[in-house]
Amino acid sequence: MINTLMSSLTAVVLAAFASYTGAWYLGLFEGNFALLLFLAVLVTGVYWVSEKLYFLPERRRAADRAEAAQSQRIAELARQGITQVDTNSTTNTRQTLLQQPWWLDWTAGLFPVILAVFVLRSFLFEPFKIPSGSMIPTLRVGDLILVNKFHYGVRLPVVNTKIIDNHAPQRGDVMVFRYPPQPSLDYIKRVVGVPGDEVAYLNKRLTVNGQAIDTQPQPEFFDADTLRYSQQWRETLVDRQYNVLTDDTRPAFVAGASEFEGREDCHYSAEGVVCKVPPGHYFMMGDNRDNSLDSRYWGFVPESHIVGKAFFVWMNFGDLGRIGGFE
Repeated sequence: MINTLMSSLTAVVLAAFASYTGAWYLGLFEGNFALLLFLAVLVTGVYWVSEKLYFLPERRRAADRAEAAQSQRIAELARQGITQVDTNSTTNTRQTLLQQPWWLDWTAGLFPVILAVFVLRSFLFEPFKIPSGSMIPTLRVGDLILVNKFHYGVRLPVVNTKIIDNHAPQRGDVMVFRYPPQPSLDYIKRVVGVPGDEVAYLNKRLTVNGQAIDTQPQPEFFDADTLRYSQQWRETLVDRQYNVLTDDTRPAFVAGASEFEGREDCHYSAEGVVCKVPPGHYFMMGDNRDNSLDSRYWGFVPESHIVGKAFFVWMNFGDLGRIGGFE
C-alpha cells in the first residue's frame, strides 16, 4: 500500500519539476535556477533520510523474514528426507526485496549528486556562459567562465544574503552581479568605481577621483562575429591592465539613461557622464565601451546584488585557445 502511495506521490513531484523546467525553457515565465536547485535538494533529502531511517530497514526486515521462511521450509523438507532443494531462489528473493523501487532511485539515489552540485554552485564556483559582446575583448561570446562565489564573502543561496565577509570588490575586477532593474538576470561587467569614488567617462576616456586612467593605443581589434574593426586601448586601473574597445562612429554622450536610484549623483552632458558612487554600491562598465549596457545607463550595483568574481575561461567550443585566466 505504502509503495503505491509513494509511487504516485513521487510521480506528481517529478511531473511538477519537469513542468516548471519545461515552461521556463519555453519562455512562459522567468525561472529561478537557484530556487529550483534548493527545492531539489530539500525534496531528495527528505527521501534520502526516509530511505535510511525507514524504507531500507523495512526492506531488510522483509528480506530477513523471507529468508527465515525459506530456511524453515528447507529444514522441514530435510526432515522428510528431501535434501535436493534449490537455494538460488532464496538469494534472488532477497536481492529483489532489497532493491530500491524506482521512486527512491530517482529521488534518494540522486540526493548526494544534487547536494554536491548545490554546495559547489552556491558557495564555491558557478559556471556562466557569456551571451553578448559587452566584455569584448576580455571575454567573447560563447566563453564558458567560472565565477568565484566566496571571494567577496559567503552568501546564502536563493536570498543572496551575506553571512561571512571576505574581500571587497576592487577597481578592475570582472564581477558577476544581479542586474538591478531585473534581479533575476545575471550581468557581468568590470568594476571601475567603488563606494565614494567619483567616476567620469568623458569623451570616451575614464577618470577616477580626478585622475585620468592611463590609456595606451593598441592595434585595431577585428570582431569575427560582426566583421568589424574597433579601436583598441590598453587601460591600467590601479594594478590591473586590460584592453577596451571604442567605436568612433558612436557619440560620446549617453543616450537613453533610465531614472535609476541615485541618478541625482550623476551629471550627464554631451561629453559623457560623471557619477559619485554612493556607499555600498559599485559603478560597472563593459570593456566594449560603446556596446555595453552598464552603470552609465541603469545606475549603480548594490552590494546585495553581488554574485562573485569571474576569473577563468574553462571552455569555448568555437576556440579552445580561449581557455585560461584573464584580468
